[in-house]
Amino acid sequence: MSSERTPLTVRVFVAIAGTVALLLLGAAGGMLIKVPSDQRVETNPTPVDIGFAQDMSVHHEQAVTMATLARERAADVAVRQLAFDIETNQRGQIGRMQGWLSLWNQPAQAAGAPMEWMADSGHGGHHGGGSGGGLMPGMASTEELARLQKLSGPEFDVEFLRLMLRHHEGGAPMAEFGAQRAAIPAVRNLAANMLGSQKTESELMRRMIAERGSTPLPAS
Repeated sequence: MSSERTPLTVRVFVAIAGTVALLLLGAAGGMLIKVPSDQRVETNPTPVDIGFAQDMSVHHEQAVTMATLARERAADVAVRQLAFDIETNQRGQIGRMQGWLSLWNQPAQAAGAPMEWMADSGHGGHHGGGSGGGLMPGMASTEELARLQKLSGPEFDVEFLRLMLRHHEGGAPMAEFGAQRAAIPAVRNLAANMLGSQKTESELMRRMIAERGSTPLPAS
């Protein structure tokens, strides 16, 4: 079957699954190598470590889906390059987080409401608006994703940038919480890296949106 006929979500799932498999193999091989303490992933995670890895994986998966679409469809080469960077970075981060969950013998996704692990800060158990049901902050609804898939040309570029900017900024509090409160150094470091890289990308997207005569979406 050609890639043009393969559903986008299937292609994203296959790519992510391959990343996770490679990372798990790397983790097994890494047992023979001395790993720096700030990169070592202990086997006694707290609910924050587990919840961050589970929910941020889900949050990232939607970003990868949108970025994959933009990499293939965006009219502007600058938008395609940004989409490639986001897809590559977040797919790799999903692989790390899912690898940790496997090592911890934890499910890939949380069974309860999203962000329950942040409950003590007042951010837990978020249920987003729209028809998506249980969406975490910044995530696009089913209707918004369907509309994006129907757009083309400069109109697609602008809407992708607006959705991705909101997505990045919506996930920032979760990354900040993980960076401050996760018990495992490798989890804290990854969350802090997400904050830094996504802040830079968000600033770029704000400029790109303004250059195209549009404005950011309201926070969700």
